[in-house]
Amino acid sequence: MSQRLTPTLRLLAALLCGAVSPFAFAPYQLSLLLLPALMGLLWLSEGQSPRRSALLGWSYGFGLFAHGIAWVHVSIDNFGGLPLPVSLLLMALLASYLALFPALALGLLGRFWPGDNGRRVLAFSALWLVSEWLRGKLLTGFPWLWLGYSQVDGPLAPLASSLGALGLGWLLALMAGAALMLLRRRWLWLLAPAASLLALTALPALNSTERSGDTLSVALVQGNIPQSLKWQPEQLWPTLLKYQDLSRPHMDADLVVWPEAAVPAPEMMVDDFLNSFDHAAGFRGTHVITGIISADSQTREFFNSLLVLGDDDGPRRHQPDDANRYHKSHLLPIGEFVPLESLLRPLAPLFNLPMSSFSRGERVQPNLKAGDVELAPAICYEIAFPEQLRANITADTDLLLTVSNDAWFGHSTGPLQHMEIARMRAMELGKPLLRVTNNGVTAIVDERGRMQAQLPQFEEGVLAGEVALVQGTTLFHRYGQLSAWLLAALSLAAALIRAPASSSRRSGDHTQDRPAEDRAD
Repeated sequence: MSQRLTPTLRLLAALLCGAVSPFAFAPYQLSLLLLPALMGLLWLSEGQSPRRSALLGWSYGFGLFAHGIAWVHVSIDNFGGLPLPVSLLLMALLASYLALFPALALGLLGRFWPGDNGRRVLAFSALWLVSEWLRGKLLTGFPWLWLGYSQVDGPLAPLASSLGALGLGWLLALMAGAALMLLRRRWLWLLAPAASLLALTALPALNSTERSGDTLSVALVQGNIPQSLKWQPEQLWPTLLKYQDLSRPHMDADLVVWPEAAVPAPEMMVDDFLNSFDHAAGFRGTHVITGIISADSQTREFFNSLLVLGDDDGPRRHQPDDANRYHKSHLLPIGEFVPLESLLRPLAPLFNLPMSSFSRGERVQPNLKAGDVELAPAICYEIAFPEQLRANITADTDLLLTVSNDAWFGHSTGPLQHMEIARMRAMELGKPLLRVTNNGVTAIVDERGRMQAQLPQFEEGVLAGEVALVQGTTLFHRYGQLSAWLLAALSLAAALIRAPASSSRRSGDHTQDRPAEDRAD
């Protein structure tokens, strides 16, 4: 039946499969919707030439990203200073670039495994993992909408601590192919869901995480400062006083946390405020972690940083190399640094956003210390990079901490997807997580990624609660993405069995079955 579709209808069907896939992620969380979407893509690409297979993969990817990251356009449209047609063109170019990765996976699949057999299914899962990994690496990386994130509240969630988000994506691709085989009554593929059920029972038992019995009282402050006002000079002191006033009733907590760039000025401009609040926190026996702009007055370098207050050692001049602070390492293109800035900055306000000339911190830095508690931090976009956060986990790490300012993206799905990604990090690493944002989602997450408490979006407030601390490690903490790569390597090796002996015959058979327009490719 697939062969009866015209090339145009085939591309439109692949586009539709991609466009419905974001409903598997936050805020919709229809996690199993990815299975029919991927099944459709596999079915549509069977027997197609490598070129047409790649086009189908690109069409799926364009639908996935044009819909799934449409929230990016909110920031471009509201703050980019570009005409609407130009901003839409930029979004189309971004979606087109990201669609190249599914195109690569399907193109290779069409080149070496064009038929409808089991080896094609095994190869599909391995190639999809490789394409997602590449998307998370090239040009600073964009690992958004990895398939595995759909399982934060899905049936495969217990495997996150073993396989990670990348490995869960491999498993979803494999399960989609297995379901397609089962529809064709190839009953041997019942082994795939059976093995998955076995893994759901066995792999979590290999983790050594358990609650230690200790707890930490926290107060997470959500200021809800409008993005249009945040960097206005006249708003600096009203902003500082707002965070101070919101925090004051909660200074009996063990830890108070403010969001990314809660202090919206280079610290040299607010030294008096910092020293005063440092003294107040120390007097109350608490610690305050705030987002701040670290500034080196000699080198003129600026860093997007986190600073711990409360270890009061008298008035001092705060500097970027002070102990107990963290500098963001994985910077966001355009928002925090501008590639080819001498060429791009004159073109439009989009390339001149406030504080878009940050320097990069080290990839691995000491944990932040708040008394006896150690926190592994990630600022905003960094939480989407699992291996970077894992590299900063030590034997003494008690908590994960991520701060953000998602006010750029308004009432869109972006902040909710961001929260979903943060929850996956807690699941992978088996550590409770604090997420503190300017306007939501501010939340306390337990070591299994479950939301313990959260503040409403777009409201100022303080989320006070107790966090249960955990000891031990997960498989992902110990080995990272190694297990996912081993599974992908095994499935690819199995896909290559007998390939030299049968590939030419298989290609020849399908060449005869293809429509004339496909054979012409």
